[in-house]
Amino acid sequence: MQQLERERQRSMYNSLELKKVIKENGVIEWYGCRRDTQRCFGSIVDETPDYLWEGKWTPPCCLAGLRQTARHVLEQLEEARVRYWLEGGSLLGAMRGGDILPWDYDIDIGIYREDITRCTWLLRATDKPITDPQGFVWEKAVEGDFYRVQFSQINRLHVDIFPFYSRNGTMTKDTWFKTHPQDKEFPEYYLKPLSTIDFIGRTVSAPNNIHDFLEFKFGEGAIENPEYPNPYKMAIHGLSRGPVGS
Repeated sequence: MQQLERERQRSMYNSLELKKVIKENGVIEWYGCRRDTQRCFGSIVDETPDYLWEGKWTPPCCLAGLRQTARHVLEQLEEARVRYWLEGGSLLGAMRGGDILPWDYDIDIGIYREDITRCTWLLRATDKPITDPQGFVWEKAVEGDFYRVQFSQINRLHVDIFPFYSRNGTMTKDTWFKTHPQDKEFPEYYLKPLSTIDFIGRTVSAPNNIHDFLEFKFGEGAIENPEYPNPYKMAIHGLSRGPVGS
């Protein structure tokens, strides 16, 4: 009877698209994606995940998978003494609330390109995808000259690692995303020295003068006035450009 009740309960939660249930006694039950399943959302179109079009945020199971992947990647980079820093929306999320933005679908990290040789997994991933002993998949991204670490072979939640190099005091790289206005060169002095910030329950590396760095990347007021990816297209379809009440 208990097994039948659990199956009925799971079926009900799935039909309601509930991913995380917190019981009265504090026990957490998960009904979303796992390492051995595909993530809850499909391919990203126009920089916008499908759940945003439905007026929802990132499923909690996906956020949990992203955090787990990021913690692992950061541990590997730190162990290899790779100079890294949070980038893009991940740094914005850290600055706003010490966590992933609640609607984000990946995590972005910048590194010094010359430090790639310090990390065994980055080196091995340069030639072909490699799965480490913990089940995370390291690979070169198909979209350009950067690396990607996936939650697992089947679950494509991931961390993107962008190799930057200094050219006349400016940090640049070889792959740019034209649809990302914040994806641009920046002065190296933001990295000398690196600072730290709280993110996903740990202390991580970040540029110095984070507020100015983010405004340089995203524009004035980016921290105080968050917007979804592709806000203009969201507005055209009658949807909010950003979280209501932010």
